Amino acid sequence: MSHLIPVSAPNLAGRERRYVLDCLDSNWISSRGPYLDRFEKAFAARVGVRHAVAVCNGTCAMHIALLAAGVAPGDEVLVPTLTFIATVNAVAYIGARPVFVDSEPETGNIDPGKIEAAVTKKTKAIVAVHLYGHPCAMDQIAAIARRRRLLLIEDAAEALGGLYKGRAVGSFGKAAAFSFFGNKTITTGEGGMVVTDDERLARRARLLKGQGMTPGRTYFFETLGYNYRMTNIQAAIGLAQLEKLDFYVRRKREIAAAYGRRLNAIQGLSLPVEKKGAFQTYWMYSILVDPERFGRSRDELMALLAEKRIETRRYFYPCHTMPPHRHRTRRRFPVAARLGEQGLNLPSSTALTRPEIERVCAAIASAAR
Repeated sequence: MSHLIPVSAPNLAGRERRYVLDCLDSNWISSRGPYLDRFEKAFAARVGVRHAVAVCNGTCAMHIALLAAGVAPGDEVLVPTLTFIATVNAVAYIGARPVFVDSEPETGNIDPGKIEAAVTKKTKAIVAVHLYGHPCAMDQIAAIARRRRLLLIEDAAEALGGLYKGRAVGSFGKAAAFSFFGNKTITTGEGGMVVTDDERLARRARLLKGQGMTPGRTYFFETLGYNYRMTNIQAAIGLAQLEKLDFYVRRKREIAAAYGRRLNAIQGLSLPVEKKGAFQTYWMYSILVDPERFGRSRDELMALLAEKRIETRRYFYPCHTMPPHRHRTRRRFPVAARLGEQGLNLPSSTALTRPEIERVCAAIASAAR
């Protein structure tokens, strides 16, 4: 039987082992240690911002970014409905109200042309999610945020290494959140980062992630905080991963090009794009399956690929359809609905081999009718 091709797997081909053993040998294994400072400084430099605050996962990063930026209970926050639910949940944790916006058909990102219609007197912020590695149209979104005096927060969990008009994703907003889950371009197992140019926001983020304890006053807690700290071991892995980010992004783009050459001729498939001004990382190689033209539905294709031990993932369900958030709107979001029904993520690990890519493409071609 053929081996399983995973949809994504970490690539630990750098100094991860060396750095982790250094943590163990030095006894710095918890939420203090030299690798935390090194990882934060290196990450901030890579994104092109002044401050980076390491936390325990990407959801916490989004929660802290929103809180530290000043989002409060009762505020409205514009979010794309087509995103991983953590983006929306983080807004709800605060007691703010997520207000959903439909997607661009080409990228799945929040549609700038539909943002202003969702703005009200209660709107406080816009969250731009760089979906599946493609940067959002940041010029247009940032212009709306300035005109309407709204906070701009980036969810860059899936797009580390991406650029918009030569500028790194994560550097456009008041703050941005990144994720280092095991399937991300770089990983710490679990982990996240808040980045910002705002020194006050960075200080607030550090306060909130450490239970609200006043710096320099042990066990004095000046505000309600959270235990969102990253460990030194996680930071050690993250630093080793960050050192190889250019290789990982280059490999993702090579994989995308290989898929494109093989799948371009198959009717009924829409392949990912790279819009003008964007440098996309292809975190996941994401296609759309038109059931009428391809001859099978997305779910039927997934089942056939699974039989051949090829793991795939569907697109996210639009968040407004999920039970915790259904009550928030009665509107329909036709583009997000279509993408959610047709979207498919193919194996995208940076360790993917050429024969594995050929096997995936051959299986898809044989499934077409």
